[in-house]
Amino acid sequence: MTNLAHKYEDERRTEMLDGVIYMMATPGLRHHIVSNAIYKIFDRYLHRKSCMAFSDGFKVFLTENDRSVPDAMVVCNKDIIKNDGVYGAPDLIVEILSPSTAKRDRSYKKNLYESCGVKEYWIVDASSLSIEVYWLVDRKYILHNIFTILPEYEKRDMPAEKLAEFPLQFKTPLFDDLTIDLQEIFQDIREDE
Repeated sequence: MTNLAHKYEDERRTEMLDGVIYMMATPGLRHHIVSNAIYKIFDRYLHRKSCMAFSDGFKVFLTENDRSVPDAMVVCNKDIIKNDGVYGAPDLIVEILSPSTAKRDRSYKKNLYESCGVKEYWIVDASSLSIEVYWLVDRKYILHNIFTILPEYEKRDMPAEKLAEFPLQFKTPLFDDLTIDLQEIFQDIREDE
């Protein structure tokens, strides 16, 4: 194999889950928009604080057989951050669903992140403009809520008390003074994408 071929091998995006290597699909436009928006929210908030935000592409080494590449994450223990990735559990991991990864994100990865002690896990669906938020409680994930931006046709005839069940902002237990705004995350998504 030539040096160029080795370089290409090193640059291909892969994950290893339960010892199996998975090629990662090239993310689409919605994925990039949402991933960047989430990263920017955390990066801006964490500026000059002890935690760090990471965008898509930085590896997380959780077990000998598990290496994932989350779409975004927050790490507060800087001792686990190395040049080539994070060695241990981040405080928060975000995975953005795609047709090729949705099953793994909702099953194996969710169980992996739970067992390794990731305190908060978000599963983002850029198509339905929703975020499932799981919190680690007594070493088990509980679904805190599913936050979503309802389409106009659904909101039109919905009574105000029912509409109130769909807040557009939420907080993470990691940072009491940070409010996550769904409209900021999904603002640049267009219907035709």
